[in-house]
Amino acid sequence: MGRSGLICAFLLAVCCCSRRAAGVPGEAEQPEPELVEVEVGHTALLKCGLSHAQGNLSHVDWFSVHKEKRMPIFRVRQGQGQSEPGEYQNRLSLQDKGTTLVLTGITPHDDRIFTCQGKRRAQEHRIRLRVYKAPEEPSIQVNTLGISVNSKEPVEVATCVGRNGYPVPQVTWYKNGQSLKEEKNRVHIQSSQTEESSGLFTLRSVLQAQVSKEDKDAQFYCELSYRLPSGNHMKESKEVTVPVFYPAERVWLEVEPEGMLKEGDRVEIRCLADGNPQPHFSIIKQNLNTREMEEERTDDNGVLVLDPAQKEHSGRYECQGLDLETTTSLQSDQQELVVNYVSDVRVSPAAPESQEGSSLTLNCEAESNQDLQFQWLREKTGKLLAKGQVLQLHNLKREEGGGYRCLASVPSVPGLNRSQLVNVAIFGPPWMASREKKMWVKENSVLNLSCEASGHPRPSIVWSVHGMASEQDQEPQNVLSVLNVLVTPELLETGAECVASNSLGRNTTIIFLELDSNRTTNLSTSTISPPARANGTSTEKKLTEPESKGVVIVAVTVCVLVLALLGAVLYFFHKKGKLPCGRSGKQEMERNTSI
Repeated sequence: MGRSGLICAFLLAVCCCSRRAAGVPGEAEQPEPELVEVEVGHTALLKCGLSHAQGNLSHVDWFSVHKEKRMPIFRVRQGQGQSEPGEYQNRLSLQDKGTTLVLTGITPHDDRIFTCQGKRRAQEHRIRLRVYKAPEEPSIQVNTLGISVNSKEPVEVATCVGRNGYPVPQVTWYKNGQSLKEEKNRVHIQSSQTEESSGLFTLRSVLQAQVSKEDKDAQFYCELSYRLPSGNHMKESKEVTVPVFYPAERVWLEVEPEGMLKEGDRVEIRCLADGNPQPHFSIIKQNLNTREMEEERTDDNGVLVLDPAQKEHSGRYECQGLDLETTTSLQSDQQELVVNYVSDVRVSPAAPESQEGSSLTLNCEAESNQDLQFQWLREKTGKLLAKGQVLQLHNLKREEGGGYRCLASVPSVPGLNRSQLVNVAIFGPPWMASREKKMWVKENSVLNLSCEASGHPRPSIVWSVHGMASEQDQEPQNVLSVLNVLVTPELLETGAECVASNSLGRNTTIIFLELDSNRTTNLSTSTISPPARANGTSTEKKLTEPESKGVVIVAVTVCVLVLALLGAVLYFFHKKGKLPCGRSGKQEMERNTSI
């Protein structure tokens, strides 16, 4: 070859190199594949995008490319399609007159490149099938054993697991809403994934960190980020708190309930510290006599329960304990506990006595650590009689005998009060609840006769008839006697007399018994209840309805007979002319009057 031939060959080589470097059409690499995105379980439509006429698609071969291995999966001849043997044999079909290959039941294994090739081998269209599957809700497991702030290296805080996603999701850790990043000797995130037989992935991520006391209430959670054909998505786990152990710096004593305490309250005393875990404490109380601190007995939770609280529980308390993390002794400040009280309520005289018409003075005293307020109440009515320690009773009447209550209370402590009852006795002979009583009975029946009397000295009661008698105490000066008797003809004739007596006199109640043969109810036993008292006296209970009706009938009959007799007398005098009638009669009467 001559010099000119060498020059031409050199120029040709330079030109070819220049064309490749400049990307001349026809010499460039193949274009990027067409992207088709689909979720697992859905159907993918693979459209053959050859740039030739529709008729040329009557002869097309489809291939899948996986790990650089090209495998035939479908062929089209004269517009008719047929699957090639293999994994896609029963999942492929034609659509849109043969221009689209339909792939059903998408799995993660279908994430690959598919190509369609025309009759001319140089004609080829590539499709990149991307498969997606959203992971399940992430689960998070916290380190329940806890982390000490004294740890020198990052310790496991929690583990996050996201199952059955495709492709592998991205994980981000958060503390109190702030994302965590790798930080040397402070934060370390270790993630791994496992491919299941289905082709889906399970992600496991472990967060390790050093913690401080401020992290005792920190909220940790993980977030999974993933993509679907519709765009980017994310799922969050629940928030968890890891136990953080740190030494106590302060110890104090807590009393419940708060505020002013009173005798009878349920009081709980416990020791608290700002460390975790809580140290074991002892509760110490100062002995008021020796001034030495003595340990109190607490329950299983270390709580001292005072139920009910008494004034003896007042005093100085403190907490003593040992921090197990640092073996440091702990002690709280002393706290004064005050149990307010009212005690020893006394009334003088203790057993007051007085004559009718005279005066009586009652004095009330009590002990308390607070200012007291006194009130006097009538026991049987609850009526407020006076305020103050002294109650003056003037011109006493028999009805004013009985119970009086002194109430001592502390206004500054709601609900704190004590009282003392005293009974005032008025001298006098027995006073009967009723003088006479009438009872309707049946012969041979058994009934209870009752008799009530009051007086001072306290009266005793005897009956004029035989029977089984029993007494029931009412107030100190009252007595109720009940006699159980059989109704006999003799008893119906004589009735019964109740006699009450004391050293100042005697009094009686007479009970009349009447036979009631009109009763329709056959009672084997009849009982008369004790009469109700009102204003210090007693009234008899009204007769039953059948008895009332009998009395009315008798009264009406008597009235009719009297009227009939009066009419007969008037008629008799009229016939005899003794009864003046009309105007002349009136004049006669006037004449007689004038005479």
